[in-house]
Amino acid sequence: MTTKEIALDLVELCREGKNEVAIEKYYSPNIVSIEADGPQRETVGLEGIAGKNAWFFNTYEIHGAVTSGPYVHDDAFIVHFNYDVTEKATGNRFPMIEAAHYTVEDGKIVRELFFY
Repeated sequence: MTTKEIALDLVELCREGKNEVAIEKYYSPNIVSIEADGPQRETVGLEGIAGKNAWFFNTYEIHGAVTSGPYVHDDAFIVHFNYDVTEKATGNRFPMIEAAHYTVEDGKIVRELFFY
């Protein structure tokens, strides 16, 4: 698959709420995920990504999500995510907006970099 094909399918899966399917289908076993902030800025590997996702869904209640893009360039693409969330521990509801930059090698996403 081309980077564009991967990007288009990943966005469609995210719009359908099938983020885990996108990860299983397109992420390299050695994926590197880098957050802009937080206690654990770098996560490596599918197991780490699964733990990061579990933390997110245990921490926040998702009321809605809008996924925009992809914006493709050579072996990379950007996706914009806009979530309406409530932090479960505090009850604080707020918009969570981020952009993700993905790098593709040999048909798999090898790096994701988040901006917010």
